[in-house]
Amino acid sequence: MTREEFLAADETRLRGALLALWWDAKGDWERAHETAQEVAGADGAWVHAYLHRREGDEGSALYWYRRAGRMAGRGELREEWEEIVAELLR
Repeated sequence: MTREEFLAADETRLRGALLALWWDAKGDWERAHETAQEVAGADGAWVHAYLHRREGDEGSALYWYRRAGRMAGRGELREEWEEIVAELLR
């Protein structure tokens, strides 16, 4: 699936961390966060970290970056979103 196909996808075609990022792209942070909370493992933790960073909750974001085994995001939020989506679509 390409990035464009991902963005145009119906929510029923997506699962897990990608679904959380899809909800975020649609402007529904709450639904994105609820979805990310249900995703076990490093991918879910990375998306969860990004969402808390987006929210402005640096403490929670740092916790979830550690759980994901990732360096804390520092650049533009949009760039991090693109990076996560690209990696998860591979």
